[in-house]
Amino acid sequence: MANETELSRTEAFQRSDDVPGNPTSNPTIGDVLALRFGRRDLLKGLLGTTVVAGLASSLPPLAGALVSPASAATTAVPDYDFEEIAHGVDETHHVAPGHQAEILIRWGDPVLADAPAFDPQAQTAESQKRQFGYNNDFIGFQPLPADGSDPNRGLLFVNHEYTIPELMFPGMARDKDNPFAGMTKEKAEVEMAAHGASIIEIRRGPDGRWAVVPDSRYNRRITTLDTAMDLTGPCAGNAAMKTSADPAGTRVTGMVNNCAGGTTPWGTFLTAEENFHGYFMGEPAADADTATLKRYGIPGGWYNWGQYDARFDIGREPNEANRFGWLVEVDPYDPQSVPKKRTALGRFKHEGANVIVNGDGRVVGLSGDDERFDYVYRFVTDGRYDPADRAANMDLLDAATLSVARFEPDGRISWLPLVHGQGPLTVANGFADQADVLIRARLAADALGATKMDRPEDVEINPVTQKAYVALTNNSKRTETDPANPRAKNIWGQILEMIPAGGDFAGDDWRWEMLVLAGNPKDPATGAQYHPATSENGWFACPDNLAVDPKGRLWVSTDQGGGWAKASGTADGVWALQAEGPERGKGKMFFRVPVGAEMCGPWFSTDGGTLFVAVQHPAADGAKEYAPFGRSSTFEDPATRWPDFAEGMPPRPSVVMIRRDDGKPIGG
Repeated sequence: MANETELSRTEAFQRSDDVPGNPTSNPTIGDVLALRFGRRDLLKGLLGTTVVAGLASSLPPLAGALVSPASAATTAVPDYDFEEIAHGVDETHHVAPGHQAEILIRWGDPVLADAPAFDPQAQTAESQKRQFGYNNDFIGFQPLPADGSDPNRGLLFVNHEYTIPELMFPGMARDKDNPFAGMTKEKAEVEMAAHGASIIEIRRGPDGRWAVVPDSRYNRRITTLDTAMDLTGPCAGNAAMKTSADPAGTRVTGMVNNCAGGTTPWGTFLTAEENFHGYFMGEPAADADTATLKRYGIPGGWYNWGQYDARFDIGREPNEANRFGWLVEVDPYDPQSVPKKRTALGRFKHEGANVIVNGDGRVVGLSGDDERFDYVYRFVTDGRYDPADRAANMDLLDAATLSVARFEPDGRISWLPLVHGQGPLTVANGFADQADVLIRARLAADALGATKMDRPEDVEINPVTQKAYVALTNNSKRTETDPANPRAKNIWGQILEMIPAGGDFAGDDWRWEMLVLAGNPKDPATGAQYHPATSENGWFACPDNLAVDPKGRLWVSTDQGGGWAKASGTADGVWALQAEGPERGKGKMFFRVPVGAEMCGPWFSTDGGTLFVAVQHPAADGAKEYAPFGRSSTFEDPATRWPDFAEGMPPRPSVVMIRRDDGKPIGG
């Protein structure tokens, strides 16, 4: 691995975030795995047998284990029908034979009809506010019109997570002694304009290709620079949400570091603010709640925006950070609508927000807190979804019960409500009211004894099988050396399956199983486990985003960061992963990104005929480990110029649309 002085600015800041912020002695998922399965069973590969046929049918019952007749039952879903590609890393993307992968939209392409042509040598905030932003992550699709009567029109929502100045701007080479060398107010405002989200109308032509509708009235940019948003729910107007610019505590400008997300049944998008702590700088005031700041990693100091904008200086605006770290709801059908930060759903480093309508009509959502040793959460609305009244659904998310998961050694999941006055969440223990519980959700979850996870990222609900899956990306800081835990210093990650009894997502009766332990199964040091039929290209490392296609099949995208050379030696990509049936746990490689890129946002069109994926930060991560290049990338000298491959044009994060040559659904 490169040392700190060899890292790019973004890599260095991300490396600094490796220090976990959870100081509690709550049990980790590693502890729970050791208690549930035991070292002997894990090392014999019996966990792999659970991948094949389900734990209850392959291991002797554990003392006190929850074993029901349904524990080994599966739902029939079809196999994947494609020829897989090979592991590797180079300067371009690769897709399974018989498929086409084409660029739909790139950083700098027009979103609004009056957007100027992209000129990387002369960027301005005004132009970037009209152009597609940087580092596209989550992709969501809603039909247009909303009733889905036209299968060839839709609205695409794309997050813009963060910016990389060295690859965005000329002359921004790494300076280890001054990480903000070359930054100006103008560049910082371009960065703020490149954050946020884009909404674009897309149409599919007779040839099966989708294209952006350039003059659509639905096209919209949402930015950190100047998009007004409402703070709603229990925390709106709370004293901790008030600032000098917003004394009422009900209106905030922008959102930051939006990673994964989800859609709602009433046609809105949910977008998750993740590593918001990195945007704040400065020294806290003498009377600041330093314990809470430390638990959230504030100030992170990844950006120097606070030099130009008081919002991001915690010394000047101590409450501003409380207004970030939420799930944001956006109505794509009304371009004039104000996005809403739904505070009932808790403040943490959200990764994803996938929801389902429960059998009783309540809406249930699942979300991970993406940091080493943090938690998995669930929310259940008080009100019920009315399919005949969209207006009545629009504020359902303002009244909900947020809970955090404890994964029990016997295979159960306990959902612990973050409700003021219950258990330790009292005034006597420092929680003033429900707003305080939600603003400091991490500390409330600590007090409840939630299970410390290995970076819980996307949590995907499968409506076909009535199960959910948690992508645990990695945890290189796990130091348990007890021989019962063979996955200390876990740099490969795993995927957990979560099963609500009877499909009752709002109920208390849940259990969990292990689906796969990622890494190379031929390397005993990894402890990886897949179905034995998985090929030499079907395994992966660092699962991040998950997707379910219309037939109920699971797809996995990966994010190894700058450590890809050590974790797998191959670029990130998309894998099909059997989650049901006799080949449960079998992986198959479908798509691969160019060097330095991360694979994000897999989302299927309604008919399954197109898979949209987001390729973000090409040339950035681990460029030094790529032997043909061997150094950090810059604007002038990147490891790849994907996707344009034009001299003078920097690498550009892009959304890619994938379809089969024969027009059939992806996966067969």
